[in-house]
Amino acid sequence: MAEERGEEKQAKMVDAARMYYQLDYSQQEIAQKLGVSRPTVSRFLQQAKDEGIVQIKIVDPKENNSHYAQQLEHKFRLKKAVVVSVPQYDDSTVKKYLGEAAALYLHEIVKDGDTIAATWGTTLYEVATRLQNKHVRGVKVVQLNGGVSHTNTNTYAHEIVHLFGKAFHTNPYFIPLPAIVDHSVVKLAIEADRHIRSILEMGKQANIAMVTVGAPTEDSVLIKADYFSESDLRMIYEKGAGDICSRYIDIQGKLISAELNQRTIGIDLEELQQKEQSILVAGGPKKVDAVYGALNGKYTNVLITDSFTAKYLLEREQ
Repeated sequence: MAEERGEEKQAKMVDAARMYYQLDYSQQEIAQKLGVSRPTVSRFLQQAKDEGIVQIKIVDPKENNSHYAQQLEHKFRLKKAVVVSVPQYDDSTVKKYLGEAAALYLHEIVKDGDTIAATWGTTLYEVATRLQNKHVRGVKVVQLNGGVSHTNTNTYAHEIVHLFGKAFHTNPYFIPLPAIVDHSVVKLAIEADRHIRSILEMGKQANIAMVTVGAPTEDSVLIKADYFSESDLRMIYEKGAGDICSRYIDIQGKLISAELNQRTIGIDLEELQQKEQSILVAGGPKKVDAVYGALNGKYTNVLITDSFTAKYLLEREQ
């Protein structure tokens, strides 16, 4: 009996939602037709939204994100571009909306046997916290570049890879090392270790990579992680558009320093170009130059960004 009453209640809730949203009945009219009180109709409508029976989509006529996406695909020769609307153009808001879009995209494309490599930072942390579980088999998750900080600054490297592994039901592989060391000989010695080498090789062989870019500003996670000397920082501020996988590039996508590049632990940018899905998740006012540089370098073939950044990228001359 209780089950029948529950089904009857849900049927009335669906009927109320149809009449209100599709037939434009007032709540009072719905109450009379269903033989319930008007507050009960109000509760039905709220419950229908809470349970996903009613899903409201707001289309802003001033924006055409699918058109932006197509133009980005053409201009930068991308496999795929995803452009999302954001209510305001600040870094914190943009990261949350990009995190949701990128988590959805990754959930859709991952299949049995994939190897997913992820870098780190606050943008990818927003992705990681929004990933939904997907029951796939034989998936591997690996950290793409070093991420241990010399300071109290959190790179979120461990948390991101852990959450990626949890979403796809696999034990992830970590790189328990800094992104950048003081000398290239140190990097060579570290990478000679067979355990480290095997993890780095897994990142190279991954068919899916998800990365972001950083801006060369004082609040950058990479700069706050205390990897750089004063001379390093002067060069970064003077020449750098931003970093991708902890490797600094200029606005054309070229590395700004061979010496700095040789001290960086993780995937080379040329290897990033070879991925089946090399996904750049980035946007916001501080990162537009870094995104532009990464696209000019053709390091990624999928872009997930916001509508403001998309417009900037399309209007800027190459």
